[in-house]
Amino acid sequence: MSDDPEQTPRRPVPRRLFVGMVVAAGAAATAAIIELVKPGPISAGLPTEPVAAATSVLPATNAPAATPSTAPAVFDKAAFSIDDPTSIWFVVNKLRPIPDATAFVPPGLLPIPASMLNPFGHKLRPETIDALAQMFTAAQTQIGVTLVAQSGYRSFQSQTDAYASYVDSLGTAAADATSARPGYSEHQTGFAIDILDTISGCGTDGDCLGNTPTGRWLANNAYLYGFLLRYQNGQTEITGYEYEPWHFRFIGTNLATHLHTIGIATLEEFFGLPAAPSYAT
Repeated sequence: MSDDPEQTPRRPVPRRLFVGMVVAAGAAATAAIIELVKPGPISAGLPTEPVAAATSVLPATNAPAATPSTAPAVFDKAAFSIDDPTSIWFVVNKLRPIPDATAFVPPGLLPIPASMLNPFGHKLRPETIDALAQMFTAAQTQIGVTLVAQSGYRSFQSQTDAYASYVDSLGTAAADATSARPGYSEHQTGFAIDILDTISGCGTDGDCLGNTPTGRWLANNAYLYGFLLRYQNGQTEITGYEYEPWHFRFIGTNLATHLHTIGIATLEEFFGLPAAPSYAT
């Protein structure tokens, strides 16, 4: 806020005028006041001019008007639904399956454009594609890295096949830590994307990507484009999944930026939902 403007200098009231104003008070009072205001030595601690009287006679005329204070805006947690699977804020986890998941297909799915590397021809919701394109361009410009859309939308059947593959190779308990059961996957919403790059050699396994310049750039900048690193390191007891530095969920720039600003890592914490470390059944 800028400084207040300087006050207009005020002219002191002449001594003789001040004294004349109090003649009617009587000779004794007049004599006392004259004695008070007449010049004296500096050591007496009294001003040589009646400055206080002048200030009271000439009020300030250019003081700025008072500005009412405003409280910071409260983030509207009800702006989008967290229960509707077509909503960008829909929360799906091990306790919150997709309604009617076997038949659910998100509306408006589009292929990821050829301008972005998409080796398996995945689709996404249009708003996710637009944000992803901006983020891919920024990564190329800022750190010289070409990002790869490794995975996007998966149907209920595709997720069934993916989960079964993990169970076959790892067993059910280990599979549940790294792959969603069919009907519980963010990928089925069309808002989730697995991102790799062309230079690190990392895959969608372990913390390899998180230890690279690409992974660090994504973790630090994804919120600017509306993405949340959904399964962050140390959050397994809340999200139910191991650290996945490649898995990003589109939630829009408003919420993503707000979470970044206030330092909350999960949708469960922000929306006051129960932690979901495991399935109900």
